[in-house]
Amino acid sequence: MKVLIVNNMAPFVWGGAEELAVNLEKNIIAAGHQAEVLRLPFQWEPAARIPSQMLMVRAMELINVDHVVALKFPAYLIRHPKKTLWLLHQYRQAYDLFDSAHTNLPFGAEGEQLRNVIRNADNESLRESRHVFTNSEVTRQRLVKYNGFDAEVLLPPVNDPALFAGGQMGDYIFAGGRINNMKRQALLVEAMRHAGPNTRLLIAGPPDSPGDAAELQAAVERADLGDRVRLDLRFLPRETYAEYVRGAAAVAYLPFDEDSLGYVTMEAALAGKALITTSDSGGILGLVKQHETGWVVEPDAKALADAMSAVFAQPRKTADYGQAARALWLHLGINWPATVERLLR
Repeated sequence: MKVLIVNNMAPFVWGGAEELAVNLEKNIIAAGHQAEVLRLPFQWEPAARIPSQMLMVRAMELINVDHVVALKFPAYLIRHPKKTLWLLHQYRQAYDLFDSAHTNLPFGAEGEQLRNVIRNADNESLRESRHVFTNSEVTRQRLVKYNGFDAEVLLPPVNDPALFAGGQMGDYIFAGGRINNMKRQALLVEAMRHAGPNTRLLIAGPPDSPGDAAELQAAVERADLGDRVRLDLRFLPRETYAEYVRGAAAVAYLPFDEDSLGYVTMEAALAGKALITTSDSGGILGLVKQHETGWVVEPDAKALADAMSAVFAQPRKTADYGQAARALWLHLGINWPATVERLLR
């Protein structure tokens, strides 16, 4: 069978969805099929141009393809008689973020019109899909709430799981992933101002923009934390990223209302690391359990500082949390062969 994985792209931006698409391709091929990834460019600024990009995707005609697996807006609008949605992201600015500071849709009638265009197109694509899966329970509930469609939850597997085996409990907290305001690495830097003197933090990953990098570097300099906060702001080789995870005492990930469990937390749990997150971080809370697998605190610098200090003040408890996180992840029984089988059924 010839399987086309359809995802959108922003040039020179690479994150969890892109990693998932590449590894899905690899594992579909391992299952005995042909597979390719089709990456469709998408630019969300200015918002007024979003409908024309949706129309471009909708007008595409596919030939020589037996099955489509589509992942994100607007790529999943593509037409095909045998299309499966593995829903990673809708355009959340038209949904739960519409009335927040995180939307780019204009205020008033123009924004409402754009929102309706996006929702109507989503609903049509959902209706024509053979199967609809979501990457987490949070995404499933959002789909039910805003679109009136239910779906099966299909959690993504960890890619290259062998990379996260072994390692020791080091002397730093690791915060990995893309650098931007929604991931809130700056809040971790602010927390370090209140944390114990033996607390160290490593933030590593590619900034979404030069401004994101500059903002984080300035925050470290303003707080005079250069001796306790290390920044490695670049696209990391996979082996380097895994080494940072394996060598950490704990892993912190604080996205605002994340859709999924998050690769950062999944990989950290597999590596047996205690987890730190905030009460408003969404799907991450499926793995981070307060005083079981780590710490769940309010998105407040002082509350975070207490959790970060506790990592080193109570090392035995930190190690126990990490083992509990690993046990919880393994209990979920998520693997690529079973995932591919469900997507292609």
